[in-house]
Amino acid sequence: MDWYRHKSSAQVRINQEGELVYLTFPILERKKLVRHLFSTRLGGVSEGIFATMNLSYTRGDRKEAVDENYRRIAAVLGCSVEDIVCSDQTHTTNLRVVGRQDCGKGITRQKDYQDVDGLLTDEPGVYLATFYADCVPLYFVDEKKKAIALAHSGWRGTVARMGRYVVEKMREVYGTDPADLTAVIGPSICQDCYEVSEDVAAAFAEAFSGPGQERELLFDKGCGKYQLDLWRANEIVLTEAGIPRENIQVTDLCTCHNDRYLYSHRASQGKRGNLGAFLGLATN
Repeated sequence: MDWYRHKSSAQVRINQEGELVYLTFPILERKKLVRHLFSTRLGGVSEGIFATMNLSYTRGDRKEAVDENYRRIAAVLGCSVEDIVCSDQTHTTNLRVVGRQDCGKGITRQKDYQDVDGLLTDEPGVYLATFYADCVPLYFVDEKKKAIALAHSGWRGTVARMGRYVVEKMREVYGTDPADLTAVIGPSICQDCYEVSEDVAAAFAEAFSGPGQERELLFDKGCGKYQLDLWRANEIVLTEAGIPRENIQVTDLCTCHNDRYLYSHRASQGKRGNLGAFLGLATN
């Protein structure tokens, strides 16, 4: 049974439009303010290790193929590629507020910024884009202030509490009350697949020292190896930042387990393309 044709749950919905297969999240589908999706490997024109919906220009794929992949994503979102603003991810907690003046950057225009792992906007018609192949996508929507954010949170971003930085920035820039936020922790590597070394485990044990948190996040395999739960760690970060638990959706879809349909750096040993998370404020 193909997961992309049959899986539909409270956490994720799998959609198909022509050849393009993409994910949406029910908690965001209910919000007419935004349009969103998370891409899969399916429905693009890239070939070889990039097959087929690769959204990275920097991994060796043909530019013409990536351009066409973006056009297909934009068509589903109901926008053009010139409306999309891309991150410049280097595993930081750096955020950038963007607007219409930034549209097209990373696709049709050169980016004039570096080291940006999260994007925020309150301008309708501006579509944020961040990129993945095991790390955690974080979506944020504030319906009251009509503002959104999208952030990339690998283990470095998670241990540094990227989600908290986003919430604080939205409060600073837009006056967001964390209690009004809706958040999604998107498809990424699960605890069963994510083995880390002792130094990474020690960093999480120190950063997440609340009652029972270390036990929740880390499974000790012995010999200095641990299994790390990034989903639960990000959920803790978001709830501690003030987002109500009922407003957070944790997507139970592992990139590594499903590497036929989702790019996984770990499963492919780095021979892969990039998935994309997209979020925009609707113009109508």
